Order: sequence, then C-alpha cells, then structure tokens
Amino acid sequence: MKTLLAIGTGSFIGGISRYLLSRFIQGGIYSGFPFGTLGVNIIGCFLIGLVFGISERGNMSQEWRLFLATGILGGFTTFSAFAAENMAMLRDSEIFNFFLYTGSSIFIGLLATFAGIMLIKIL
Repeated sequence: MKTLLAIGTGSFIGGISRYLLSRFIQGGIYSGFPFGTLGVNIIGCFLIGLVFGISERGNMSQEWRLFLATGILGGFTTFSAFAAENMAMLRDSEIFNFFLYTGSSIFIGLLATFAGIMLIKIL
C-alpha cells in the first residue's frame, strides 16, 4: 500500500508538472507544432536517465526509484520510460528487440491514435 501511495502521489505531481510546463513552453511560441510536449518529453528523458543512473549506482532505494521514475516521471511523460527501456536494450546488446520495440511503439501508437479518432467519428 505504501508503494502505491508513493507512485500515486508522484503521478499527481508529474501530471500537473507536465501540464504547467507544456503550457509555459508552448505559450511563448506561436506555432501548431507541439513544442511544449516535445520539450516535456526531452526533459523527462533526461530526468529518467538521471534517476536510472543514480539507481544503478546503488545510491537510491527502490521506493524512491518508484516514486521518481514510475510516479513523477510516469505522470510527467511516458516517453521517458520508453527512452530508458530502449537504452537498456542497447546497453544489453538487444539490437533486434530495440528496433522491434521502437518501430512497433511508434507505428502501433500512431495506429491506435488513429483508430481511437476514427471510432469517435463513427459513434
């Protein structure tokens, strides 16, 4: 229960942070390109790299890792988790899995988004 509370609290913090930072970044730019989301995703990737780097050194408890990586950064952006998983596959020389995961995540993610949009349109 303590772990779930830590993750939930972190997700709350991350989600609100994502919203505020994305609006801040996008607010200063007059473009339809999602610079706010891109900025949040890049920052999230950097931050999860820091968390995993510290964790791999043994300088972080499992509870803190779950709070920061799964909670805050999971709420902040799922792209950071995607990047960290891909880096782990590259580190472990799982080249086939790296390309399979990256390609399928992008392709299936876009396809699922399209399917959701189309489903709403036909309902």
